[in-house]
Amino acid sequence: MALSRRELLRWTPGVAVAAALAPPGPSSARAEPLIVRMYEPRNLETPLSELFTGKTEKFFVRSHFAVPQLDAKTFRLTVTGHVEKKLELSLGDLKAMDVVDREILIECAGNGRVFLVPQVRGLQWGHGGVGQARWTGVPLGAILERARLKPGAAEVVLIGADRGAVADPATPGAIPFDRGIPLSKAQKDETLMVWNMNDEPLTAAHGAPLRAIVGGWYGMASVKWLTQIVVLDRPHTGFWQTFDYSYWQRPADAPPQLVPVTAILPKAIITQPEAGAVLRVGQPLVVQGYAWAGENRVAKVEFSSDGGRTWTIVKDVTKSEPLQVSRWSHPFTPADPRTYPFVVRCTDDRGNTQAATRDPDRRSYMINHLIPIEVTAQ
Repeated sequence: MALSRRELLRWTPGVAVAAALAPPGPSSARAEPLIVRMYEPRNLETPLSELFTGKTEKFFVRSHFAVPQLDAKTFRLTVTGHVEKKLELSLGDLKAMDVVDREILIECAGNGRVFLVPQVRGLQWGHGGVGQARWTGVPLGAILERARLKPGAAEVVLIGADRGAVADPATPGAIPFDRGIPLSKAQKDETLMVWNMNDEPLTAAHGAPLRAIVGGWYGMASVKWLTQIVVLDRPHTGFWQTFDYSYWQRPADAPPQLVPVTAILPKAIITQPEAGAVLRVGQPLVVQGYAWAGENRVAKVEFSSDGGRTWTIVKDVTKSEPLQVSRWSHPFTPADPRTYPFVVRCTDDRGNTQAATRDPDRRSYMINHLIPIEVTAQ
């Protein structure tokens, strides 16, 4: 499905804002390498030029409340609820278990929100609320096995030490950030409790001393500053998966209902050239970017230079693995002096493809519709 000229123009302001916020190139000096989306609590976006560098200091930061003060030496993780054996584990106890290392991508559920028209509430992320790191820790399933789940266990609630009050919609005073995940996801190998990021101890901004990594799901599930795990025999209906981080689902035989945001959807983005770039007619260039598909593999990346009217399969795509990013590149030579609306789309190995237009039932989350950039050839 091709995007109309009107739809392309709708995206221009958002794309221009993102381009204006991008930093100078790698050769330029820059005191603050990340884009500040909120000062307090600190929320930082990775510039397009620094995406997926493997550097912790270039990894986006998402915080709901102020960073809590936790001491790794006295830290304890408690496991309670629908279990036979309540646990209180130190970092030493966790490190004595079978430790694993995994390369896993995390994407903020609101990544790309700046491109929504009309503007919606929430942090106005461009494309940089995403990153991939090497995480070291233990599977949550191993911890739950040690706690011995009672029959009927259904959901695992991850609770962080950060807390505060939310005004809209109002919470009953200060609440912690928490997130419930079904037992089936909690027991998968990609759901980890980690203390290292890129072979170094977690920084305070990234959840030290312990955080969750729920591979293949949007970042709200990867709770930082993790101190409590509570097992329930029913679905969790806390603030962060009913009022917030939820979207509308329309069952065929029932009224619309809110359901929690979960799995990352397939997405491809263009990082080079930038929106507004001026190209030379007849001069070849390489269009570049990234693609990912959450729990699934990237099966296909397609490029269009005419806003989605025609598509070409991208041949140069790095090998795809679930939970990880792929890099793609595609040659293009502008033939005429005009504006070219570049757009790219990803299809995963289950046949899910990015839609041309936004689904409003997703509220301000899971933003993976096609977002073109316009470049001009002279």
